[in-house]
Amino acid sequence: MKIRVGLGMDTHSLVKGRPFIIGGIAIPYTLGCDGHSDADVLIHAICDALLGAANLRDIGYHFPDTDHQYKDIDSKILLQKTNHLITSLGWKIENIDATIILEQPKLSPFVPAMQACISLILGLPVEDISIKAKTSEKMGFIGRGEGVSATVVVLLQK
Repeated sequence: MKIRVGLGMDTHSLVKGRPFIIGGIAIPYTLGCDGHSDADVLIHAICDALLGAANLRDIGYHFPDTDHQYKDIDSKILLQKTNHLITSLGWKIENIDATIILEQPKLSPFVPAMQACISLILGLPVEDISIKAKTSEKMGFIGRGEGVSATVVVLLQK
């Protein structure tokens, strides 16, 4: 048996006029994440963690923001493609541990829906998907409400 750990992270600025999508769920808020795709910071970090653990580079390599086919794409599709890639190489996801850093809005009420969405995409039991929401205690660009960040650790087995 072979096991590998992957670490992923993503950060996006918050802007007006964009939907706020995290973990595949639309969150009611006056701002949304700026990005080439739907800018789902959590799913992007999960993709990076999975790709890193499988030694397959990063999300930008596989889904470049210079490619128009990914403009405004639903990040759930990127996660499906990433999962297909790693599973086709024999990797199995054991668990995901994620932290989202955001001052506002409070994400706790949306965590179960995020877990269910990611579980459905990956075929992974909800109990193997940990999602935590933290603030930056009003420090830095996140504390000023200018952005959001996510960090993810995954464990793969082959």
